[in-house]
Amino acid sequence: MNRSHLLAIAVTAAFANLAHAALPASNPFAKPSTLPFQYPAFDKIKNEDFAPAFDEGMREHMREIDAIANSKSAPTFDNTIVAMERSGQLLNRVSTTFSNLVGTNTNPTLDALDKDLAPKLAAHSDKIRLNEKLYQRIQTLYDKRAQLKLDAESAYLLERYHTDFVRAGAKLSAADKEKLKAYNGKIAALQTQFSQNVLKEANASALVVDSRAELAGMSDKAIDVAAAEAKKRGLDGKFVIPVVNTTQQAPLSVLTNRATREKLLATSLARGSHGGEFDNRNVVLELAKLRAERAALLGYPSHAAYLLEDQTAKTTGAVNSLLAEFAKPAVNNAKKEAAEIQKAIDADGGKFQATAYDWNYYSDKVRQARYAFDQNQLRPYFEFNRVLIDGVFFAATKEYGITFKERKDLPVYDPDVRVFDVFDADGKQLAIFLHDPYARSNKRGGAWMNAYVGQNALLGTHPVIANHLNIPKPAAGEPTLLTYDEVRTMFHEFGHALHGMFSNVKYPRFSGTRVPRDYVEFPSQVNEMWMAWPEVLANYAKHYQTGAPMPKELLDKVQASTKFNEGYRTTEYLAASILDQKWHQLGANQIPTDVLGFEAKSLHDAGVDFPLVPPRYRTTYFSHVFSGGYSAGYYGYLWAEKLDADTVEWFKENGGLTRKNGDRFRQMLLSRGGTMDAMEMYRNFRGRDAKIEPLLERRGLTGE
Repeated sequence: MNRSHLLAIAVTAAFANLAHAALPASNPFAKPSTLPFQYPAFDKIKNEDFAPAFDEGMREHMREIDAIANSKSAPTFDNTIVAMERSGQLLNRVSTTFSNLVGTNTNPTLDALDKDLAPKLAAHSDKIRLNEKLYQRIQTLYDKRAQLKLDAESAYLLERYHTDFVRAGAKLSAADKEKLKAYNGKIAALQTQFSQNVLKEANASALVVDSRAELAGMSDKAIDVAAAEAKKRGLDGKFVIPVVNTTQQAPLSVLTNRATREKLLATSLARGSHGGEFDNRNVVLELAKLRAERAALLGYPSHAAYLLEDQTAKTTGAVNSLLAEFAKPAVNNAKKEAAEIQKAIDADGGKFQATAYDWNYYSDKVRQARYAFDQNQLRPYFEFNRVLIDGVFFAATKEYGITFKERKDLPVYDPDVRVFDVFDADGKQLAIFLHDPYARSNKRGGAWMNAYVGQNALLGTHPVIANHLNIPKPAAGEPTLLTYDEVRTMFHEFGHALHGMFSNVKYPRFSGTRVPRDYVEFPSQVNEMWMAWPEVLANYAKHYQTGAPMPKELLDKVQASTKFNEGYRTTEYLAASILDQKWHQLGANQIPTDVLGFEAKSLHDAGVDFPLVPPRYRTTYFSHVFSGGYSAGYYGYLWAEKLDADTVEWFKENGGLTRKNGDRFRQMLLSRGGTMDAMEMYRNFRGRDAKIEPLLERRGLTGE
């Protein structure tokens, strides 16, 4: 979500001085899209349109910035700050669409352009942020801010611009600015390389087996899909199971063949670290070193210290304390769960000790024994369309009064993408929402939200928001039946979408999810509560063949099992978060030479090296932190969950799923974007700071 903004303010010095002709009117980015809400004209956008649009967008943006910086007029808020907010509109149009398509529907041409653009775009982000004349205008305004009589949002915008420029190196000497530019260009290139390696490695590292017997436990339809995938890859007669971005893989919960389970997890764990052209170990070492050196140049002991200063956590000490507070009780819980899994293995006649590749398979057996149900009993009640329309949308209508109408007339970049108009309670259109559910070989892993168009009053734009998932696509004609976790992910990502759609800010800088990284997950995690809310669950959890509601006894079992496997879930998350911090709290002279050795030592030193629970992401495929966005910030999910759990208690105390509660949450949090300090925003809503107890209770960590 931040990447498109970085793209939008970036241009190279070389491009800035070229006097090429203006972008031809035939280029779909030459002017704002004429489709509703400036929705991208996907049917008119071709690969070859991007490079010239970037070139002209960069030049145009630079002309605008130079005009501001070199103005003979004394700096005012309007001729400096507001002018900067208005600048770069062509570049923003092309960059938002490009960055989103690279993540969702890439191809070799876009990959090559992405790799070429990364250092160039970073260079002009520097050219703007390190422009001495521009900075002096901002500094002049900042120094007399008390006399400017700005409204609260404008005053905060001035403060943020000043902070952004200082943190970007505006106060460095000329020589150090040149060093910083070099660092930023190299880091941008390496982040892109890491991201592309992860996607290519995921496709190259799929598990290939020779017989249906090796996939025993999977449904016949799922095995047929594996056969079709193999045929698509030119492996007729074989079966292919692609790997997803997380360490654990969904088939591990059903595969009865232990050798196949072992191979699948080993394939997943080895990604990016077993040699070959997609090995990411050297990329990680270079990135860690360059980030640490850049932090030192900017006056910080580590990359984490630099990043965290501008988050709500503020310090590495605060983050380390949070992670340490959870580590011991989480691992203790995981060990208790492991003991139960070993009992299940023994009861099943297994003559072996439990391993990481046994966990998912036998944890379902433990769940079945304890609660008399397994996950597969839920799937017939979680049909994708029903979850989306009668679950996700239904909850939003009950809470906020918004309604949805699918439309088929707008172009999409893939046939499986669905488009909806979103209407506010007063009937006025609020946003356009795209939903892209299925995994593809040219789509990055995970689930995320992005904005093709962000809301702001200054430019008069309205939200065009998308959610992206990676649900395995069933065979043609078959229903899409979801797991419990996939349902939760749909509600989670729609929480991000609501944050973007409800944005009601004046300036682009503050639109939607443009908030601190360790706060952005808070609203989306709150939205997860509605997936199991009785009124909502009863509306969507219906058998895909008969329409019969989920039986109350099954629903009761689901509710009773909400804390099941929380030791595992918390430990795998903590392990990944700790790896992120360990890598990014290093000084420039502390970078190791052995990636996997450092990883093992880091987990051991933190007390989370429990072999049965590998990290949710290992270093070499940890895209969250090594290809941008969440570097030194993966802890943010847990940090935000403290706010989330406390807010869920507020909803329950105040009557749950009501318009009154939804309108308050929308008005005081979701609509505000980044217009004020995030924790002040939370305190205004809750009336106090968040308490930790609801989170401890949720994760089953009380009494430890």
